[in-house]
Amino acid sequence: MAETTYLEAIRQGIWEELERDPDVFLLGEDIGVYGGAFKVTAGMLEKFGARRVMDTPVCESAIVGTAIGAAMMGLRPVIEMQFADFISCAYDQLINFAAKNRFRSGVALPMVLRAPTGGGIHGGPYHSQNPEMAYVHQPGLKVITPATAYDAKGLIKAAIRDNDPVIFLEHKLLYRRIKEELPEGDYTVPIGQAAVRREGDRMSIVTYGAMVHVALEAAAKLSAEDGAEVEVLDLRTLMPLDEEALLETARKTNRLLLLHEDTRTGGLAGELSAIVAERAFDYLDAPIMRVTAPDTPVPYSPPLEAAFLPDVPKVLAASRELLRY
Repeated sequence: MAETTYLEAIRQGIWEELERDPDVFLLGEDIGVYGGAFKVTAGMLEKFGARRVMDTPVCESAIVGTAIGAAMMGLRPVIEMQFADFISCAYDQLINFAAKNRFRSGVALPMVLRAPTGGGIHGGPYHSQNPEMAYVHQPGLKVITPATAYDAKGLIKAAIRDNDPVIFLEHKLLYRRIKEELPEGDYTVPIGQAAVRREGDRMSIVTYGAMVHVALEAAAKLSAEDGAEVEVLDLRTLMPLDEEALLETARKTNRLLLLHEDTRTGGLAGELSAIVAERAFDYLDAPIMRVTAPDTPVPYSPPLEAAFLPDVPKVLAASRELLRY
């Protein structure tokens, strides 16, 4: 069986949901004729027609507002933002209406906002951000960050079927680099359920998105070079968060390294640290440590971007310090 890329997995998931449910439709900038900035929607206009694959003006607030109205009327819109950085242009629509609608009126709002996120492609400060915490912080939104092709397909399908607004963050660096064989037939991945990617007993690395692969590479090196078996937990969904999986790995290995590409202050690592400190403090044999990006915009210069992003050497250095404690 041929391997499927992360990008193609998302494309397959959307395609299958368009075929399965006539209420699903797509809207976004250049998603139709052009096939999307990264070609996720290539061929969908020709297959499903202009009533279900809609090119929009360059106006993110209008795109989200249109999707909100359609979702309230029972449709299931899937929005593509060309880059996650531009969701901020629709912040008012998303936060002050979509996120609060079920609390205010009891009406379901089944919409998905897809957004390419992350650095490593030399996109500079306006095309490389990791803005997940702005949306994790908003009650009413679900936030998903798949790291594998299997999860990317299963989670996009689950997101489209969900009755709440979902922010679906796709790391650009993974689009064509990550591949795996996918099962035939329909499947979904549960929203809000983390996955152990590597078993270990000396310490745990908790992470998500592209950093899962950094963690796995570092864990393999620690095993080979230091004889330390490190557990890697992929959160997969940031909201709702699988707190029990987080606590289980902390209680199992007694040492916790939190890794994310987002900047440090206000990042998810701080919230994860608080959860563990409140509910599993007695199990810890060392301080909780973080490896994150620094509190600066993402640099454009390739050497500066490399210095900015968390990587395997940085994870190895922090892990060895934690193991020595």
